[in-house]
Amino acid sequence: MNTETRRILESVKDGSLSVDEALLKLKTQPYEDLGFAKVDLHREIRQGTAEVIYGAGKTTEQILQILGTMRSNAQERVLITRLEPVAAEEIQRSVPLTYNDAGKIAYTGQMREPDGIGKIVVATGGTSDIPVAEEAAVTAAFLGNEVTRLYDVGVAGLQRLLSHKEEIMGASVIIAIAGMEGALASVVGGLADCPVIAVPTSVGYGASFQGLSALLSMLNSCASGVSVVNIDNGFGAGYLAGMINHMKRT
Repeated sequence: MNTETRRILESVKDGSLSVDEALLKLKTQPYEDLGFAKVDLHREIRQGTAEVIYGAGKTTEQILQILGTMRSNAQERVLITRLEPVAAEEIQRSVPLTYNDAGKIAYTGQMREPDGIGKIVVATGGTSDIPVAEEAAVTAAFLGNEVTRLYDVGVAGLQRLLSHKEEIMGASVIIAIAGMEGALASVVGGLADCPVIAVPTSVGYGASFQGLSALLSMLNSCASGVSVVNIDNGFGAGYLAGMINHMKRT
């Protein structure tokens, strides 16, 4: 526990600081400046989830320094996205790391036990969408959600999706991931009574414009209750689905 946190807790104990005042101080406590990165050590207090490390564009040494700072401040569970296999191998020599090759996503510490209100279904249009889906699925599971994967259930063979009606209709949130024309989100949105998070992927031939075609199709979905995240943003979809799945029923 760092010195400033201890001082705040001692102030609450001796009555010189109220609980609400202490909570505000903890929420606004400064980050740790590493020069190349400013590590937000109190994001979990403010938002319920610790800072996530975006691995792309960072050197292995930079990731290790950020990890070290977080772990020395009692943040043992850390999620790292867009982590290349070579970097993951190097990090594993210094820090215990669980790595998902397909989604290029890793985490330290133990996977959290599911404590959401229901299940999150992650569905893909095709096998080529699995890397984005795995990023979403691992993110959601890391945040304490039970995840069901339904892969290669696109509209080119609608019977494949309809054979999973029970999972779709029993979900509390569905992440629909597709490239090409991105039609999966609208079809799922027409079947489910829960929020659907659509993820366009950069999968497709020339006129798909690296996912722009799927993005525009999903934004123009005629199904109610469909929201859209950015192209290939499995992490964003998994994080949002986790937040929805932890909202209390009214």
